[in-house]
Amino acid sequence: MKKKITIALSLIFFQLAVISCKKEEKKPIETVINTPNDSVKTIKAAEEKIDYKDFTIYNVTVISSGQKDIFSDVFISVSDIYKDPMPIQEEVFKNQKNVSPDEVRYIELDSKHRRKMLDGLHLTESDSLYVYNYQFNKLQKIPLNKLKAVAYLDFYSMESEEADPGSYMVGFQVKAHQPQGINSQYENAVAYFGNKNPFVEGKMQAIEWKKTGADISKKYFTHSKLKPGNTFQAQYENLNYYLQDYVENEAVTERKLVVINEKNEKIFEKTISNAGMDAELAPLNGIDTDAANTIQWTGYLFKGKPPVFFGFIAPYAGCPSISFIDKTEKDFIINCDNRH
Repeated sequence: MKKKITIALSLIFFQLAVISCKKEEKKPIETVINTPNDSVKTIKAAEEKIDYKDFTIYNVTVISSGQKDIFSDVFISVSDIYKDPMPIQEEVFKNQKNVSPDEVRYIELDSKHRRKMLDGLHLTESDSLYVYNYQFNKLQKIPLNKLKAVAYLDFYSMESEEADPGSYMVGFQVKAHQPQGINSQYENAVAYFGNKNPFVEGKMQAIEWKKTGADISKKYFTHSKLKPGNTFQAQYENLNYYLQDYVENEAVTERKLVVINEKNEKIFEKTISNAGMDAELAPLNGIDTDAANTIQWTGYLFKGKPPVFFGFIAPYAGCPSISFIDKTEKDFIINCDNRH
């Protein structure tokens, strides 16, 4: 079980990248209430208007470069979106038994298949990759024409004797042959492919949970068929967050999040559950984890959007999502290429 938790959490907080496509994914069960218009500020970017009509999020993967796992590559898989049946040049698969394992593990796409992938993702060579680390408030912009279009053998196919096109994750290589530990630079980052930077900088923070009393539970949370457990509170700018555990058979099976504004109004409420999902409730910052492991985050992340919150569900299969403190905003699914 500990191994499952580690894998799940690494998938959540490995980095996110965004491109204009959609993917449906099973979400946590949720209940929301209306948000007064003046209760949550929205960061506006007058100089840039971002089109969120088709907005999809990806994580960034740190994967072995081969060479006895001494080095790692930083890579963004787009295989959740780009579904071409032959994304890699066909001649690669004609003589696999006569090439080294490293040559099978990593393939650079030729110009034809690179162009085909760009077209399939509605990108051009003049677009850029924006990588924003919200933990350290660092933004990196890389022109797409500087990135290699590549394919890596997925984790579940590495032991197979013979690979096929479906065995590979295809996408863009951000960095190659990096020393061990490079993943720490990307554990809390988001990214976007396009011609504008969609990110608000310097407005995200880890949620610092603290236990609070039964009076808070009675004041802000409605009756549930489940037994109430611990209650926690945290703050972000003018907003107070309250989180209620609900217990069944001595285990936390559900949580409810309530957000209160400076007028002491309940502006948002959501029930968080892993029911019907191949997932579990994630450990809470400062309660179940130490200060070095920050899992839940909140703040302004996207220009023109309300604050986000995420990190409450740890999926084993499928991908997590980013939610907004606004019932009118749909979650952004994090395309993580979590294949089984």
